[in-house]
Amino acid sequence: MRHLLGNRKLLTLLTLLVLASQCVRSLNPSLNDDVLGLIVFKADLQDPKRKLSSWNQDADTPCNWFGVKCNPRSNRVTELTLDGLSLSGKIGRGLLQLQFLHKLSLARNNLTGTITAINLTRLANLRVVDLSDNSLSGSIPEDFFEECGSLRSLSLAKNKFSGKLPGSLSSCAATLASLDLSSNQFSGDLPPGVWGLNGLRSLDVSDNLLEGGIPKGIEALNNLRAINLSKNRFAGEVPSGIGSCLLLRSIDFSENLFSGYLPETMQKLILCNYLSMSDNLLAGEVPSWIGEMIRLETLDLSRNNFSGEIPREMGKLESLQVLNFSANGLTGSLPESMSNCRSLLSLDFSRNSIGGGLPVWIFGSALEKAWQLENKLSQSSNTLANLQVLDLSENEFSGEIASCIGVLSSLKLLNLSGNSLVGPIPRTVGDLKELDVLDLSKNKLNGSIPLEIGGATSLGELRLERNFLSGQIPNSVENCSQLTTLILSHNSLTGPIPAVLAKLTNLQDVDFSFNSLTGSLPKQLANLPNLYSFNISHNHLQGELPAGGFFNTISPSSVSGNPALCGAAVNKSCPAVLPKPIVLNPNSSSDSSTGVLPQSLGHKRIILSISALIAIGAAAVIVVGVIAITVLNLRVRSSTSRSAAALTFSGGDDFSQSPTTDANSGKLVMFSGEPDFSTGTHALLNKDCELGRGGFGAVYRTVLRDGRPVAIKKLTVSSLVKSQDDFEREVKKLGKVRHPNLVALEGYYWTTSLQLLISEFVSSGSLYKHLHEGPGGHFLSWNERFNIILGTAKGLAHLHQSNIIHYNIKSSNILIDSSGEPKVGDYGLARLLPMLDRYVLSSKIQSALGYMAPEFACKTVKITEKCDIYGFGVLLLEVVTGKRPVEYMEDDVVVLCDMVRGALEDGRVEECVDGRLQGNFPVEEAVPVMKLGLICTSQVPSNRPDMGEVVNILELIRCPSEGQEELV
Repeated sequence: MRHLLGNRKLLTLLTLLVLASQCVRSLNPSLNDDVLGLIVFKADLQDPKRKLSSWNQDADTPCNWFGVKCNPRSNRVTELTLDGLSLSGKIGRGLLQLQFLHKLSLARNNLTGTITAINLTRLANLRVVDLSDNSLSGSIPEDFFEECGSLRSLSLAKNKFSGKLPGSLSSCAATLASLDLSSNQFSGDLPPGVWGLNGLRSLDVSDNLLEGGIPKGIEALNNLRAINLSKNRFAGEVPSGIGSCLLLRSIDFSENLFSGYLPETMQKLILCNYLSMSDNLLAGEVPSWIGEMIRLETLDLSRNNFSGEIPREMGKLESLQVLNFSANGLTGSLPESMSNCRSLLSLDFSRNSIGGGLPVWIFGSALEKAWQLENKLSQSSNTLANLQVLDLSENEFSGEIASCIGVLSSLKLLNLSGNSLVGPIPRTVGDLKELDVLDLSKNKLNGSIPLEIGGATSLGELRLERNFLSGQIPNSVENCSQLTTLILSHNSLTGPIPAVLAKLTNLQDVDFSFNSLTGSLPKQLANLPNLYSFNISHNHLQGELPAGGFFNTISPSSVSGNPALCGAAVNKSCPAVLPKPIVLNPNSSSDSSTGVLPQSLGHKRIILSISALIAIGAAAVIVVGVIAITVLNLRVRSSTSRSAAALTFSGGDDFSQSPTTDANSGKLVMFSGEPDFSTGTHALLNKDCELGRGGFGAVYRTVLRDGRPVAIKKLTVSSLVKSQDDFEREVKKLGKVRHPNLVALEGYYWTTSLQLLISEFVSSGSLYKHLHEGPGGHFLSWNERFNIILGTAKGLAHLHQSNIIHYNIKSSNILIDSSGEPKVGDYGLARLLPMLDRYVLSSKIQSALGYMAPEFACKTVKITEKCDIYGFGVLLLEVVTGKRPVEYMEDDVVVLCDMVRGALEDGRVEECVDGRLQGNFPVEEAVPVMKLGLICTSQVPSNRPDMGEVVNILELIRCPSEGQEELV
C-alpha cells in the first residue's frame, strides 16, 4: 500500500513538473522535458517484463533508455518503440512533452483506454504512429486529424475502437501514405474525405462494421497500391473508377454486399497480383478480360452469383497460384487452356454445376503420365506438378478417376466428393505421400479400398462414405499413422473391423455405420486415447463391446442396429461362457489322471460342473468377507466416535482453531468468527439430520451456537485424502473463493480418520429436486430457470478465473436459496484428493450419467475447464427441457443431448421445452439457450466456449438490444 501511495505521489509531482515546464523555461528550456515526459508516461503503465527499468527520473537525458532514440545533435527524443512488451495501462499525457517525436510504436501490448493523449496539434512532428494489437477503445475525436502535420503512417488495427471515422481525415491528403484501421468496431459510412487522400498508398479498413458504397471519385487515389475493405457491410456496385488506380497490386473487397458486375476497366490493372471479391452478391459471367490481368497470383471470386462457362482466357494467367471459383453457378467444363497455369498451388471449383469427365489437363491421360514416369520427368506442358490443393467437390463430374493421379505428388488435399464418379479407387493414391485429406465421398465408386492406401503415410483425413465400395477394410491402413478421421459409412464393406486400428493413436472420429461388417470389436480399441466419436451402427457385429476408455461413454445410437452386440451401451448383458461339466466317477482309481474322486466317498455318482465348484468357493469367500467387514466396521465406528468426541470437547470457547494434540483429537478451523456447534457432533452421525449422500460422503445439517445453520460434509474417502498440511492448504484456498453464486466454504475439521467440510446451508434444496421430484416441489417458471442458468454460469466462470475446475457439474450440486438464486456447491474436491485419477473421478465424482465430458475416457487428453463446460451444457438442456440427461424407457435409452440435437435438425426444437411451461416462455430466448447448450456439449473440447463467453452470450440472449446482434 505504501508503495502504491508513493507511486501516486511521484506521478502527481511529475505531472506538476511537466505542467510547470510548459510555463516556465530556463536558459536551456527543453533539456529535461523529454525525461519528465517519459517518466510521467511510464507512471501510467505496468511493465511486467521490467523492460523500462533503465528509465530513471534522475537521468539528464533519456537517449540511452530502452526503446528510445534521439537526434544526436539536439539530444531530443525522435523515436519511441516499445512493441511486444506486455505493457498494460493507458497512454498518458506525458507524451505531449516529446515535441520532436517522429515515430511512436506501442504495438502488440495490452494497453487500454482512449487515445486522447495523442494530440497531433501538440505532436506536430509525428510521422509514424503504430498502436496496433492492443485493447484501446472509444471513438476517435472528430478533430483528431485536423492538424495532420507530418503524419505519413497510422495503424490502429486490432483494437476495440468504435463509432464513426472523423471527417477531419481529409486534412491528411497531402501527407498520409498508409492508413490501417482494420479489426475494430468502426461503423457508419467512410467519410468522403478518405477518397480524396491522393497521397495514400495503402488503405485497410477491413473487419469493421462499415457500410455505404464506394464513390465514383475513387480514381483520385491514383497512388494506391493496396486497398482492403473486406469483412464489412459495404454495398452497391464496384465503381468503374477503380480502373484508374493503375498502381494497384492488391484488392480485397471480400465478405461484403457488393452487387452488379465487375467493371471492365479493371482489365487495366495489369500490376495487380491479388484480387479477392469472395462472399458478395456479384453476378454475370466471369469476364473474359480477366485474362489481361496477367500478374495475378491469387484470384478469388468464390461464393457469389457468377454463372456461365469459365472463359478460355483464364489460360493467360500463367503466374496464377491460387484460383477459387467455388460456390457459384458455373456450368460447362474446365477449359483445357488452363493447363498453361503451371504455377497453380490451389484450385477450387467446388459447389458449382461443372460437368463432364475430370479434366485431362489436370490428371492427364494414362499414356502420357506413364511416359512421364518412365522418363523420370517431374513436369511437362500438361502437368500441374506443384498443385497442393484440388477441390472439385459438389459438381456434376462423371467418369472414372484417372489411374495416373499419383503423378500429382505434391497434393495435400484432394476433394472430389459429391459428384457422379464411377469405377474403382486408383491404386496410385498410395503414391500421394504428402496427402493430408482425401475425400471421395458421395459418388458411385465401386470395388474395394486398395491395399496401396497405406502408402499415403501423411493421410490425416480419409472420407469414402456413400459409395458402393465392397470388400474388407485393408490392414494396410495401419501405415497411415497420422489418421484422425476415418469415415467409411454407407457402403457395402464386409469382414471384421481390423485390430490394427488400435495402433492409430491419433484417431478421433470413426464412422463405419451402414455396412455389412461382421465379427466382434477388437478389445484393443479401448486404448485409443483421443477417440471422441465411433459409429458402428447398422452392421452385423456381435459379441461384447470393448470396456474402458471412450467405450465407457459411447452413445447408444452409435452401436444400434447390431442385434448380436452386448454391453452396457446397448442395454444388453453378455451371456456367461460356461464350460461343459466334468463327470467324476467314484468307481475309477484314485491315482488316475482323469481327476475322479477316491472310492472312499461312497457309491453315489457325483456330477459337478466347474461353475458349481466356483459357486461353492465364492460362498466360502463371502462368509469370510462378511466376518472381516463386520470387524472393520466396528473399528471404524469406534474411531469415528473418538474423532467426533474430540471435536465436541476440543473447542471450548475458541472454535476458530483447535490444534491437533494426538491421534484421538481433531483440529477445527473456521474461516470467520469463533462459532461453536449448539447440538454437539452427535448431529453428524444422526440420520435425522442427514441431507443427502454423494460419491464422497454424506451431508448433514447442524446449527452453530449463534443460531446460524451450516451443512457439514463427512468425507468417506480418507485413504485418498492428502496429508494434513496439503489438505489444509487446499481447503484454505477453496475457503478464499467467494461469489454470490457459489456455496461458501466456512471451515473444516481434521483427524487422520475423519475429515469434515463445513459450508453455508442453502435452504431451498437442489435444482434436481425442483426439476424432477414430482408435483410436491416448487414449479420453476421460465424466468426462474433462466436466472438459474445465468447464475450458475457466473459461479462457474468465477471458479475458472480462480483456476479451479469443478469436475462435478450436475443438478443435484446446484442449490437454490430462499430468494431463488442458484449456488454451485461441491466444487474443488479433486484438489483435496490427489490420488484420484480420471477413471476414479468418472465413477465417483461424475456419478450422474450424462454429464461427463468424453475426454474423461482418454488417457492422454488433458482435463481442463472444458470438462465443466460440457457438464454445464448438459445441465442447461436439463433445465430447459425438464428431462434428465439420460432417461431409460422400456425399449430405449434417450440421451438428452442427442434428442435436442435431432429435434434441432428436424426444425422442431421448440417441442423440447418443458411441457409444464405450456407455452409460457419466450421462443426467442429458449431456442438460442438450447443451441448454446449443444455448443457447450461439443465432442471436441476446443469447440466449446469458455464460461466467460457463455455468460456474455446468455446476457445477450436476455437483453439482445445491448449487444450488436442477437444469437440466432
